[in-house]
Amino acid sequence: MTADSPDADVPEQTSPGSGGDVAVPDRQWWKEAVVYQIYPRSFRDTDGDGIGDLAGITEQVPYLADLGVDVVWLCPVYDSPNADNGYDIRDYRAVHEEFGTMADWEALLAELHDHDVRLLMDLVVNHTSDEHEWFQRSRREEDGYEDYYYWRDGVPAESVDYEVAWEGGPVGEAPPNNWESFMGGSAWSYDDLREQWYLHVFDEKQPDLNWRTPAVRQEVDDLVEWWLAKGIDGFRMDAINYISKAEGLPDGDPENFPIGVEQFGHGPRIHEYLRGLYDRVLSRYDAMTVAEMADTSVDLAEEYLGEDGDGLSMIFHFEHMELDLSPEGRWDHEGWGEWDLTDLKETTARWQTDLESGWNSVYLGNHDQPRIVSRFGDDGEYRRASATLLATFLLTSRGTPYVYQGEEIGMTNADFASIDDLDDPMTIAPVREKIESGEVDSYEDLRAFVNYVSRDHARTPMQWSADEHAGFTDGEPWFALNDNYDEINVEAALADETSIWYHYRDLIALRHAEDVLVYGDFELLLPDHEQFYAYLRTLGEDRVLVVLNWSGESPTFDPDADLGGDASEILHSNYADSPISPDGADFRPYEAVVYRL
Repeated sequence: MTADSPDADVPEQTSPGSGGDVAVPDRQWWKEAVVYQIYPRSFRDTDGDGIGDLAGITEQVPYLADLGVDVVWLCPVYDSPNADNGYDIRDYRAVHEEFGTMADWEALLAELHDHDVRLLMDLVVNHTSDEHEWFQRSRREEDGYEDYYYWRDGVPAESVDYEVAWEGGPVGEAPPNNWESFMGGSAWSYDDLREQWYLHVFDEKQPDLNWRTPAVRQEVDDLVEWWLAKGIDGFRMDAINYISKAEGLPDGDPENFPIGVEQFGHGPRIHEYLRGLYDRVLSRYDAMTVAEMADTSVDLAEEYLGEDGDGLSMIFHFEHMELDLSPEGRWDHEGWGEWDLTDLKETTARWQTDLESGWNSVYLGNHDQPRIVSRFGDDGEYRRASATLLATFLLTSRGTPYVYQGEEIGMTNADFASIDDLDDPMTIAPVREKIESGEVDSYEDLRAFVNYVSRDHARTPMQWSADEHAGFTDGEPWFALNDNYDEINVEAALADETSIWYHYRDLIALRHAEDVLVYGDFELLLPDHEQFYAYLRTLGEDRVLVVLNWSGESPTFDPDADLGGDASEILHSNYADSPISPDGADFRPYEAVVYRL
């Protein structure tokens, strides 16, 4: 939508909350929206090839509208060789044939807009596929394309002692520096045609674009403009904090994971690049942008957000995603899996209260994370209760909430019994490295670890019914289904009015109805309590208390401060007979209640 859209931003309106009219500054549609993320390969297949497609998403738009979501974030459907499941793009202006055609994409966009649902596309411009025309022309050193990527001299790959190079070997030793890839191994690969090394902080088939080259920035401007002109409503920006690298590409600290991340993350010209993209293109559209940015603090985030920053709407930070991982890095298979509710509260509440001039995103899972009920809840005895508690947290927190496909029915982690069951290169590469190096004897030594951290959990096909292949496809699924699809599926959820799905629907509707849940201030209660996550949302005289018993026990709620009033109404609960008054009440395992005060 352009800035002339009838849905363009309104500077200030009033909220008719229970406390009377309240001025709400800087209303934005994307602040009030609930986003639903779709991983196309695993959502719904209509042609029987076992791979989800655009027609399958279009078919399910009424389902999404019934759930009440406002925005669909669509993971990449661009033409790609699929070295990293579509995040290695061969052509930014073409649809991969597995997903359908551009006409299918246009039909999806029209269907979404007909149901008042907007569309975000993934913008992947830290890197391309090595099969992209730009890279092929660059490796041939064609005029104008020589510097589209990072090329460096060095001895051929077969002459390299990688361990010496990574540990700070002599100047000129190849690879050009000691940076590691997020996929494992060196961040450099040797190209025999150009007889130079190229940089890839992800897979070797994902060479990094050189944003120092003005022509690269123009290419990105043009493709962003092209998609916005087609009618999309914004972008999720993949790995965007890596687009600027340190001058001279110096060696990184061997203690960091991956080595070099401090040299290629949040680089010296990143604000120039992002603000330039905003000023030249994004500012002319009523577009939502959410930037994926690991290693970002609240203070650093402020520099990227809003008109006073780089123009971004919001970012995905990772602080709460790292609480249960080893301090030695995501793929350290020791010291993982433990997290403390007080740490989770401190981290998430800090982003609620300290982000003064920017807007927050609220999420617990996505295509790069395990299933939230398995990670942050209890996917056994209390699956329903804990899944609805997580939904309550997501949809009553300050910031734009994101729901990943399957969360609304409480999909769980799977069990990957062998390395052959995995698909994700970011999981497979470090697992193989540990086995081949002798760090572990076999996959079985890593099985529990992989089953906790792997991104593949989010990529098992959507569970629509108890029919063969979970109603996902009439063919053979591209990736194995979770064995529990006969019990956990959309059809069963819709037939049960107490299911997780209906809690999501009702909480989304509540958020839409209550400005206090969108724009209200956030105040954390009981910060040191090990079972309750409780907070106040306040907008003028409108006050809402959220009490989450984030445990399998039954503690007594005793707030450490005067709430300034008694509970007058239960707005939502995940149990049928929750306490009318929370003070001094016992809350059952994973009980979640939203009160108006």
